[in-house]
Amino acid sequence: MKVNLHDNRALKVAMTALAGAVMAACGGSSNPTNDLPAGITPVSATVYPATTAGKGDTTATQDLLTGGIGKTGLGAATPAYADPANPTAAELRRNALYSNYRGILDYSVNGGYGSLYGPNVTAAGAVTTGEGLIPGREYVAVLDDGSGRKRTVIAVQVPDSFNQANPCVVLGASSGSRGVYGAIGTAGEWGLKKGCAVALTDAGKGVGLYDMMDDTVHKIDGTRATRTAAGSLNFFAANITDAARTAYNALFPNRLAIKQVHSQQNPEKDWGNDTLAAGRYAMFVLNDRYGTAANPVPFTPENTIVIAGSASNGGAASLGAAEKDSGGLIDGVVASEPVTEMPTTSGYGIQFGGAAVTGYGKTLADFTTYGNIYQPCAALATDAAMSETSIFNYIQLVGMTARAAARCDGLAAKGLVSGADTAARSLDALNKLRAYGWTPDNDQMHNAHYALGNGPILSAMYPVSYGRFPVEANVCNTSFAAVNATGVPVAVAPATLAQSFATANGTANGTPATVVYNDSVGGAKAWQFAVSPSTGVADFGLDNALCQRALVTGSDPVSGASLTAASTPTKAQSDAVRAGIAEVVLNGNLRGKPTIIVSGRSDALVPVNNNSRAYAAYNKVVEGAASKLRYIEVTNGQHFDTFLPFGGFDTRFVPLHPYFNQAMDAMYAHLKSGAALPASQVVRTTPRGGVAGAAPAITAANVPPFVAAPAAANQIGFAGTSLSVPN
Repeated sequence: MKVNLHDNRALKVAMTALAGAVMAACGGSSNPTNDLPAGITPVSATVYPATTAGKGDTTATQDLLTGGIGKTGLGAATPAYADPANPTAAELRRNALYSNYRGILDYSVNGGYGSLYGPNVTAAGAVTTGEGLIPGREYVAVLDDGSGRKRTVIAVQVPDSFNQANPCVVLGASSGSRGVYGAIGTAGEWGLKKGCAVALTDAGKGVGLYDMMDDTVHKIDGTRATRTAAGSLNFFAANITDAARTAYNALFPNRLAIKQVHSQQNPEKDWGNDTLAAGRYAMFVLNDRYGTAANPVPFTPENTIVIAGSASNGGAASLGAAEKDSGGLIDGVVASEPVTEMPTTSGYGIQFGGAAVTGYGKTLADFTTYGNIYQPCAALATDAAMSETSIFNYIQLVGMTARAAARCDGLAAKGLVSGADTAARSLDALNKLRAYGWTPDNDQMHNAHYALGNGPILSAMYPVSYGRFPVEANVCNTSFAAVNATGVPVAVAPATLAQSFATANGTANGTPATVVYNDSVGGAKAWQFAVSPSTGVADFGLDNALCQRALVTGSDPVSGASLTAASTPTKAQSDAVRAGIAEVVLNGNLRGKPTIIVSGRSDALVPVNNNSRAYAAYNKVVEGAASKLRYIEVTNGQHFDTFLPFGGFDTRFVPLHPYFNQAMDAMYAHLKSGAALPASQVVRTTPRGGVAGAAPAITAANVPPFVAAPAAANQIGFAGTSLSVPN
């Protein structure tokens, strides 16, 4: 057999053939068995025929991609429940597909839905008048480590179009903190249209809302039950005794525990391994379905194209899976706007427009808790201001300007910003953010990002997760609850809780859980309304933000003094958080796997200097000439395509999703036929412009494709050990 040793797949096939020959020569059997991967328990296997008959049976009318509602339904109002207070598992699945699809993509017609992408757009890019339903089978399973608290959910979708002669599998870890269907609009749609099996997983995150008051949980299928009634199908419950829960509820009623935050598993450390486990289960499923007595394992990593592809946290999981893939399961990686937890800022650098970047390579916990302190003040700076009153200018839109100014005042009083007035203080805050990894392309993004809660939510969630703190710890005097219009914790409405599997996204974004500061003056309040004890004014809870920052750094942000056993937070708490952060960092070694990273230059949630640019530079240092990483940076691209229908976002930004699809196409072509990977490059897009909230319809001219050989002015390369990105 003639083998090109530079072709990973050919080498794998050759080695498998050699191993089989050796076993046969030694008198052994060369026929493997199809064994269920360790730790995985199958839950269900369901046929979704994608028919329109039998409207009384929700399951019978569903499909793999859209839950039976098709392209039209995904772009329309939320599908109704027969009984909103008691939704069925099938209804919850349908609505979870609906909300997760819309939660990561621009679902507006003018934004490109139905023309540039969508269920009705074929794998080849042809726009059809169809609904894009995809029939097939879905196999749901749970991965656990024996603790009963890990409970990672996997859903392997096998479309009827799966081609046994040309098998492919797409690994789709969920974006953000979403549940098992969190990558349905990215990895799911691309893979299913291509006829690939798709292995979706929540990677240990997901919508696991535990009600501390009534001991109810989500089951694996999304329905609600008490912890006892749920039994082995319990998705998440806080690790707390009834006596401790009763005592906690007396002090802090109506609180919720969230799986990613309170599982005490630090699930991020396992995102890569969970993605690999989903891939191994996909192989088991395919062999279980198509294997025969003569050939029980027709599909192996050696003869099946396997691509790990997803966005945001899912992109991070894809990179982590490649780094951990000692068994050679994955052939290629596509990561859109990934959170790349960098292990160091040393040994590599970034140049932008020929000038060295000084702030880069920080972890999510580091730059998020730092930004959470300064963003509301920085949003008032002249360079960050915008004229229109729209969701893009959210602080002004919802009347938060006075609270943002109070944050500036509080920072000045503590010596954290300089300046005699709000204008000077906000400019100093903005400059601090620029020095910490954000860029001028992010200046106007700080307003909406903070006011929509990204900083407060992530700063409350991730340190607790990293530190493995129990729910009753109330770290930094912070908890989670549904709140009323004035921010006071209240009981979750029964119908809201019943439907939360489909509506929530695994974070404390208010559907229904919200970040609550227990020590707000006058009583516990949601972060938007919090009055800090040290300032006595409504300033978005500056004291809590400073506490969360101290957890990450190990020192008081104001005095600089090291934390002690008597400080708030304590040194022990910070030590636990920092140990958890050390568990989640990547190592930069992709094992020579071809990889495409796509990021938007204007991404203010996952700024490129701390993430994609830093990882691309570090990978080159780690792997050297063996690196097959390509980095695509898209101008006018930001993190949330789902924000693009909103006024101000629609006029300024373009979707990143078409570039994810193009990257997946390029990776498949490379693995299937040896087509060259695109060179690293900047893609220069054109915003739609117009009036905020009424931008003209997008066209292909707004989002030109990346090319095989970019012009010199668009080439991303290296200057020594520094990634060099053109302005």
